[in-house]
Amino acid sequence: MKAIVGLGNPGPKYHGTRHNIGFAVLDELARRAGAEFGSAPLDALVARWRERDTLLVKPLTFMNLSGEAVGGILRYFRIVPVDVLVVVDEVHLPLAKLRARPSGSAGGHNGLKSIIAHVGDEFGRLRVGVGRGQPGRDLADHVLARFDKSEFADVERMTARAADASEMFIASGIEAVMNGFNGDPEGPERVPRHARDESKG
Repeated sequence: MKAIVGLGNPGPKYHGTRHNIGFAVLDELARRAGAEFGSAPLDALVARWRERDTLLVKPLTFMNLSGEAVGGILRYFRIVPVDVLVVVDEVHLPLAKLRARPSGSAGGHNGLKSIIAHVGDEFGRLRVGVGRGQPGRDLADHVLARFDKSEFADVERMTARAADASEMFIASGIEAVMNGFNGDPEGPERVPRHARDESKG
């Protein structure tokens, strides 16, 4: 079994903020899977993409404690970290750009820092660019703010592309995601479902 984890903060106060782009990507994946999120044995919402043997996970511990939920989910469902992709916001990337890595440091992201503390750093991560904001603006204020109306089209596009990248991870692994999406603000064209499933035999 694999897991796609989207990071964010729970509650309507944070819905649609830059920090919650991970939740938005997971919602898009659940829509594609025809799956609904429900309560998990631990502090998270979970949906099962049964035809792909994949768990979709939204921790409810708030961003800085994400590792508590993620670590518990992996132990409960016996999922190894290398079969996990964590989707997070990234202020050091321009809006709509993606960057995937198979492992590494938290890069200043508190959600990733918490997960690393609980499960180690050998898990995939997909950083979704949300921009750095206006010069002089407090970074915390920026990530906890909602996207501007002028950004909505780009946000919709990058959410779909991040979901595409997550599907590629499920079918072909992190290297395929890196080759297909890193360095290209557009990424590959949407791959038909039957083509994405070829690796499953």
